[in-house]
Amino acid sequence: MFQPNATGGRYYAPSRERIEPAPGFPRRVETTRMPKKPAKSAPPPPQKRPAPTPAARGRRKERDEKTLKKISSMATEVANKALAGEEPTLEIPTRSKSNTIWNTKKKILEMGEASLDRPLFDLKTARQFMQTMIHASTIKGLIDEDKTLSLRGVFYRAKHTVTGTKENTFDTQDESDPILEDMEVAFGALREELHIFAKKRGTMVGNITVIDAGDTIDCRRMGTGGYAIPSICEPDVIQLTKVDADFVLHVEKDTVWQRFNEDRFWETHNCILTEGSGQPPRGVRRLLHRLNKEHGLPIICLLDCDPWGHYIYSVIKQGSISLAFESNRLAIPDAKFLGIRAKDVDACKLDDAAKIDLTETDTKRAREIAAYPWFEGHKGWQREIDLMLRNGFKMEVEGLITKGISYVSETYVPERLKAKDWLE
Repeated sequence: MFQPNATGGRYYAPSRERIEPAPGFPRRVETTRMPKKPAKSAPPPPQKRPAPTPAARGRRKERDEKTLKKISSMATEVANKALAGEEPTLEIPTRSKSNTIWNTKKKILEMGEASLDRPLFDLKTARQFMQTMIHASTIKGLIDEDKTLSLRGVFYRAKHTVTGTKENTFDTQDESDPILEDMEVAFGALREELHIFAKKRGTMVGNITVIDAGDTIDCRRMGTGGYAIPSICEPDVIQLTKVDADFVLHVEKDTVWQRFNEDRFWETHNCILTEGSGQPPRGVRRLLHRLNKEHGLPIICLLDCDPWGHYIYSVIKQGSISLAFESNRLAIPDAKFLGIRAKDVDACKLDDAAKIDLTETDTKRAREIAAYPWFEGHKGWQREIDLMLRNGFKMEVEGLITKGISYVSETYVPERLKAKDWLE
């Protein structure tokens, strides 16, 4: 009905009178039916990660016991000297070119026996002495708790202000990392065996299955991204199973790796395809070494035709100065250099767009590499570096795209493999 409002107008006000049903009709009661919610099913129990195999656990336990013994021995020696009124001193093997030996029989770089003393009461070494002991304590704690830390994490774990001073134990990570490298040499163990890892770099795909910390990963089914090669590739963490490949093709950069993966090169040529994002990190080098030594797979490298590509091959093949003490577990003396080669500008009829002028730095570096003992007496490598210098230009693997998008994966590499046209 309409009723007057305060301004004289009218508005509709719904009646509040109850409307009764007519005689003889039952009262209608309306109810709202809400749909029943389906009963919630119990969430599936969380899946437990498979435990490492007894053999893997045994290897890790044995390794950790050796490391703890070395840390304890170092600490005991420092304490005994201090209690005897003598100056505590740490002996650290020298990581330098002058203390690196080229083993002509094994064809790898090895560390010599030279070492440096790091006394506590010397202003030049007191800080490094303190830092070494702090890192030793951190490593012991990681082993005791069976945990790992990144290089960055170890830096922050060790960084604090010395009581009663404004002095920090570490100011930057650039101070921390070299101390850890010294400890690797002193303990005869890779940092990964000290429960310390670096940033992941490198990718793998192909005819292989790996068990990574108990998880089974089929590298044949890794899509476009591939399996990210971890920093720690020791047998107690990574087990290599179902290795059905005939060889490993290692390429320098992810961009080239993507081309081969998209073209399913690893499937058509029954191989494993890896990349190291430039200079391969330890995890990649260790994995390649294991594939070569444990499974007998040839390691074939596709790298740039420049001093840096040549150096990458040198590190994969002979080892490096900084890690000469671990060449037996990293170097691959029979690794092969497939290309790209200085002769390819003519052999493949490459366009001028593939040429990049050598800089003075490139020329200087090329001559240094040519003088390496393992290259100096190698006629093939002397011709290769000499031709590059005479050409006056370098080339990247990506330059082969000027011949066609898939020229490198469908023509260049298959032809070179068939002809066994490589440098060793």
